[in-house]
Amino acid sequence: MNEDYPLFVKWYKTLDWILDTGEKFPKNVRFSLTGRLYDMALDILEYIIEAIYTKERVYILKKINIYMEKLRVFYRLSFERRYISERQYRFISGELDESGRMVGGWIKQCGG
Repeated sequence: MNEDYPLFVKWYKTLDWILDTGEKFPKNVRFSLTGRLYDMALDILEYIIEAIYTKERVYILKKINIYMEKLRVFYRLSFERRYISERQYRFISGELDESGRMVGGWIKQCGG
C-alpha cells in the first residue's frame, strides 16, 4: 500500500508539519500565503498517490518537483517576512531537499 513507498511516508509527515505550522502564521496571510502553502503541499500528496498507482509516472514526478520548488520559494519568503523561525526554515528546507532527492531517484529509476 502507500506506506510501502518511502516518499509517501516522508511527505505525509512533512504535510502534517506544514499544516501545524501554517496555523501559527499571522491572520493577515492565512488566506493568501498559508492557503497556497496548504494547497501545494496537499497537491504533492495527491500527485504522490497518483504516481504510485500509474505506470506513466515521470510526468507526475516532474510536476511534484515543480511544486516542491514553489514551496521552497514560498517558505523562503515566509522566513524573510518572519512568519517562521530560522529553526523552522532549516527544518522545512531539509525536508524539501530530502523529498526532492527521493523524487529525483524515483525519476531516475523510471528512466526519465
